[in-house]
Amino acid sequence: MKTIFLDRDGVINEDSGYVHTWKMFEFLPGVIDALEIFLNLNFEIIVVTNQSGIARGMYTEKDVQALHFELDLFLKRQGLFIRDFYYCPHHPHGTETDYSIFCNCRKPRPGMLHKAVSEHSCDLSSSIMVGDKWSDIEAGLSAGVGKNFLITDNDTPCKPELDSKVGRVNSLLQVARILS
Repeated sequence: MKTIFLDRDGVINEDSGYVHTWKMFEFLPGVIDALEIFLNLNFEIIVVTNQSGIARGMYTEKDVQALHFELDLFLKRQGLFIRDFYYCPHHPHGTETDYSIFCNCRKPRPGMLHKAVSEHSCDLSSSIMVGDKWSDIEAGLSAGVGKNFLITDNDTPCKPELDSKVGRVNSLLQVARILS
């Protein structure tokens, strides 16, 4: 199954800092149109997001799950379907002991993508990763994702070892237009 893996904050919604409630959630321009294009191109959509605010004691896993539930409900009403949501609640320097660990699921490590592959039979070579941070791209490359796109305003510093392996775009809608 060809999949488009999307980071959440900064890709789907405004990254206003530790977004953890539906009230805080604000779609970026063109996202709904982009999701529709991906689905019309027969991509399954999976969200993979680091949520270090849990480890930092700023909100709980239940808060993230509730936000994802509301997001999923809103999108379904638009006729759009997200296959699954994965989040990493960890951060090695968190304040919550249970979550303050070095893990394999926190991007740039590929744990969330590997879990998605095992649960949904994703074909990584025909899949795509879209993120707004190099850690998203590193996770995609490490997992073997076929194409990787970095949403950037071009002020994002280059990573010479990765730059030739990634497409730089200004929005999720631009990725959708490139693929269609």
